[in-house]
Amino acid sequence: MSRLAIKGGKPVRRKPFPFYKTVGPEEKRAVMRVIDKGILSDFLGSWHKRFYGGHEVRRLEEEWSRYFKVKHAIAVNSCTSGLYCAVAAVGVEPGDEVIVSPYTMSASATAALIFNGVPIFADIENDYFCLDPASVASRITKRTKAIITVDLFGQPYDAAKINRIARSKGLFVIEDAAQAPGARYKDRYAGTLGDIGVYSLNCHKHIQCGEGGVVVTNDARLAEKVRLVRNHAEAVVGKKGEKDIVNMIGYNFRMTELEAAVSREQLKKLRRFVHRRIENCNYIASKLDKIPAISSSPTRNGARHVYYLQPFKFDQRIAGVHRDKFLNAVRAELAPTRLSEGLGVRIWSGYCSPLYTQPVYQKKIAYGKKGFPFMGAHYKGKVSYSQGICPNVERIQKDELFLNDLMHTSFTKKDLNDVIAAFEKVWEHRKEVV
Repeated sequence: MSRLAIKGGKPVRRKPFPFYKTVGPEEKRAVMRVIDKGILSDFLGSWHKRFYGGHEVRRLEEEWSRYFKVKHAIAVNSCTSGLYCAVAAVGVEPGDEVIVSPYTMSASATAALIFNGVPIFADIENDYFCLDPASVASRITKRTKAIITVDLFGQPYDAAKINRIARSKGLFVIEDAAQAPGARYKDRYAGTLGDIGVYSLNCHKHIQCGEGGVVVTNDARLAEKVRLVRNHAEAVVGKKGEKDIVNMIGYNFRMTELEAAVSREQLKKLRRFVHRRIENCNYIASKLDKIPAISSSPTRNGARHVYYLQPFKFDQRIAGVHRDKFLNAVRAELAPTRLSEGLGVRIWSGYCSPLYTQPVYQKKIAYGKKGFPFMGAHYKGKVSYSQGICPNVERIQKDELFLNDLMHTSFTKKDLNDVIAAFEKVWEHRKEVV
């Protein structure tokens, strides 16, 4: 009988891996502080001193600004909402083009659609998986208004090159730092590298309040526009005396006092959580890099990677077996994560299909039946979402990249060693899975 679990052998591990839990008694006390006060949200959707939110929200914004060394922080109810606010603030209009990544959560691209802009997909870097500056430059037209960069998996984007391109063309840079709180590029935090940045406080991010986000910028005008869009801008701009009302149809993107109180406690833990993730990922990489067909993704020069997920490249030519078959065998050696058993073992082949393969882009149907905003009198360009427009991402997703989530802050050295042992075992017996 084969030694491999996928062939009937004994697996490396049957015990579930530890659940990712970031909250503790500090968050419980913070929640009870709000409950005892009795004010669960303190926003008013009209021009009033409470327009900017309650005590916990405003304290979170002040503390976030200090931590990330940025002038303005605006709490919102999700990173997705924050992206929408950012696109509104930079003034994207119908017919404008916004350059986006094809390898990210869908909202990083649909944020342009929300304000009737047209997403233009640029390719990703071969090693770092963020937007490739050369591809970005090739996509710019006279209709381009902004670039939405993504700090994918915790790796900061190439701010030096992309920001230089943006400045030369008069474009805004919106940084999606959902996966990278605490990451750095040179002497600045990810999220503060562009004109406006957005963080996530979703339940599976580095720190969390269940659902939530924070928008940051050093530009006071952009910050105020974000605050307006967050809270029913159209009802406020008149009494506030705003003259520029472009994109000032607002939403309810307000964070509750409960979420803000939890987020304040989570922010205190971020430095420790980041350090542990880096330590765990470095340990796993030091072992898996000894397998000839596997290579850990490098960190950009001058940057700090904070590993929302740990990326690796797989070389089928060396292994003699396709990545997917190899990883199926690895997963069979391991157990799922406690409380997430239905998701299987948290090692994935690739990340997501390129976003332009989604029906909204393939059919060019977003608003109504006639192709708006991809087609119509408002748009003077012609956009293609055909296969092959981003060859790097298509190849990487199909054959090369795999991701590891068995490395977070709850993992012990024993847990990490079981993950490593599963890879080593399958490598040793890889001919059995060809």
